[in-house]
Amino acid sequence: MEIGMAGPTDGLVAAPGAKDGPEWHKTACGLCYMNCGLEVQIDGRALTKIRGDKSHPKSEGYACQKAQRLTWYGDHADRLRMPLRRQPDGTYVEIEWDTALTEIAERLIAIREADAAAGRPGSFAYVGGGGQGNHSGGGYGTALMRWMRSTRSFNALSQEKTGDFWVNGHMFGAQTCHTAEDIEDSDLLVVLGCNPWLAHGFNRARNTLNQIKTNPDRKLLVLDPRRTETAAIADVHLALRPGTDAYLLSAILALVLERGGQDDAFLAEHTTGFETVAAVLRAVPVDEWIHHAEVEREDVDRAVDLILASQRMVVRAELGIQQGRNSTLNSYLEKLLFLLTGNFGRPGTNGLHSWLVPLWVNSQGERSEITGFEYIAGLLPTNTLVEEIVTDHPNRIRALWIESSNPANTYTDTVAVEQAILDTELSVVVDVAFTESAALADYVLPAATQIEKYEFTLFNWEWPTNYFHIRRPLLEPLGDSLPEPEIYARLFEALGAMPADEELAEIVEVAEHDRAAALPRLGAMMRADPDLAAVAPVLLYRTVGKVLPDGSAAVAPVWAGCHRAAMTMPRPIQRALNTSVEGPVLGELLFDTILESASGAAFSQHEYQEIWELVRHDRVHLVVPEMLEWIGRLDADSDRRDDLEYPFSLINGQRRSHNANQILRPPAWRKTDPEGALRIRTDDLACVGVEPGGWVAVVTRIGRLVARAEIDDSLRSGQVALPHGFGMVVSDGHGGRVLNGPRINLITDALDRDPIAGTPHHKDMPVRLEAATPAEVSENEAASEVVLTLAGKR
Repeated sequence: MEIGMAGPTDGLVAAPGAKDGPEWHKTACGLCYMNCGLEVQIDGRALTKIRGDKSHPKSEGYACQKAQRLTWYGDHADRLRMPLRRQPDGTYVEIEWDTALTEIAERLIAIREADAAAGRPGSFAYVGGGGQGNHSGGGYGTALMRWMRSTRSFNALSQEKTGDFWVNGHMFGAQTCHTAEDIEDSDLLVVLGCNPWLAHGFNRARNTLNQIKTNPDRKLLVLDPRRTETAAIADVHLALRPGTDAYLLSAILALVLERGGQDDAFLAEHTTGFETVAAVLRAVPVDEWIHHAEVEREDVDRAVDLILASQRMVVRAELGIQQGRNSTLNSYLEKLLFLLTGNFGRPGTNGLHSWLVPLWVNSQGERSEITGFEYIAGLLPTNTLVEEIVTDHPNRIRALWIESSNPANTYTDTVAVEQAILDTELSVVVDVAFTESAALADYVLPAATQIEKYEFTLFNWEWPTNYFHIRRPLLEPLGDSLPEPEIYARLFEALGAMPADEELAEIVEVAEHDRAAALPRLGAMMRADPDLAAVAPVLLYRTVGKVLPDGSAAVAPVWAGCHRAAMTMPRPIQRALNTSVEGPVLGELLFDTILESASGAAFSQHEYQEIWELVRHDRVHLVVPEMLEWIGRLDADSDRRDDLEYPFSLINGQRRSHNANQILRPPAWRKTDPEGALRIRTDDLACVGVEPGGWVAVVTRIGRLVARAEIDDSLRSGQVALPHGFGMVVSDGHGGRVLNGPRINLITDALDRDPIAGTPHHKDMPVRLEAATPAEVSENEAASEVVLTLAGKR
């Protein structure tokens, strides 16, 4: 059957073996990285009722409003059911799995051999590797990248977080040292560039904020240009000018030192370089930089009062500063705030967390030979993907593998990304839905959804007790879709990269009698043939996975991770499991505990002094030369952006009540803001000459899009906002396709990025606003009408 370029749109088909009935089934939310535990009821293939899982040891029954819409995740017209091959005319034809994997394997082998013959590094790039709560495929996709002898990996972390990781590496000794927050025990919560009331980002966020609001002994300090729901309940809200976070944070730190607020005993015992850092901060022109941030000195003094009065301050930072101007520097200043005041490694303060299986790696300064950007956490900036493909450099990317990701809609400069995908010699998408990226790929491989397979998340970032949750399938995979581990295992077999069946059978036999004994046997196999080390996850899946209960083979890499954790941090694991066993027995017990705990389980429980075992330096290094030089370069006069051509600051990707991410494609799941409105102050909209509810053109250096205007006077003057999670091309319910809200990355500039991490300045984009033309109004009203009609039908 041939399918048009827009992809399949036929209805859902009930899968055999789906679990029906009124009983409650345990799972977790995949709409943000908190992954709160849920219980759901199922009717056929629909999730009919959803509630928080009170037995979940971390979230304890908490669930926000977004989880109620999860029934839209696997139940929509864009679901993939069969592998697809792109035809020369841009349409797609369904093919069998064996055909798809054989053809893909032949082309991958040809590219690998051409790389070897030319003496160049692998020209394969891996994009994605798991979304929110969907990490089982990531290790397998990384294995394919390594087998292709490549290192080029891009994902959402390198669009958002790598500046933070870079700073952690310099200060704590490894980029895998990732900071955590003990917010529940704090007496002062400092919120930088985020709105936990809507975005959550820490456990039971709304409950915790309400507790702070009603407790006179607890305080809240917010730095955010907008008066968010969180800022509205703050004791002090510093509504700074967008893009001036580094100036204001530097001024606050300078005032803390001026008033003797540093913790001298902590600094002497646990850090190096304080005097060097202090000298730079003491040179900050405090009043000038506060004036540049456009806040009142009196309010800044009140903020410093709160910091100095606190005994247990914790700092919570997010994308508002991590995708803002000076983003890597912002992450450094954020850490100086809690380190200089000694709010680290104690109850109610910041800390580091342990890993069961690290979500990223510790890079050692390697750089792209095409762009010069540094690998951070094993990743290259998403903003450089196009530059790595569209170049005359002999080591350009030739093969693009996209898994659980949609760069054609979520990476900066959509038009350039689309063309880059088409320019590769081979492009493959592995996903649940026919995404905008899938509509450009040579092959599209259908994956099972998070609730159709064993799944887990590696966003386990708590301290001092940390949790892990393996989730069981609730439904059979739809059509011929497969879990990612099975897709990769079949592909590696087609590549001829796997050992002989007899060798694998021998390890299976060992594992049947003694699972732990299989680990050294696998290690010996990989030492004997180093090429097999690249395919370790698949070896685990095809051996130990076969003896795991209830079809849980996909989590075999977690089994290996449990053994690694048992060797590297036995005491916290023993504490969490209330046991004294050690060695391989502890690893087995840890894995069994996690696998058998339907609501998840604690895997580590640290004592506070053990924080220093997680720091990889002997002491925290406060001096990061590049950051101190950056502070010295800050210049309020040259930074002031009175740009007559692009005078507004756009928040690109605002969190709102009913938006999450592109996991949920149909527009009807949003109870509010179905069109993805441009939010703007009353006075600013009047200056544009548009009435509320009218259409506004948002213009940047590289593009133009049109959105409906909606009043929001919580914004700062000159600040406007568009939400994330829109811009998808979805079914119109009548066999056609329609654009679902503003496709925001049509107007984002890939070159407007952090100089170290390459992260985009999405939270402070310079834009111009104009009244939409009559043609634009007509076009968008027609599209909006189709979307709203579809929403009404659902």
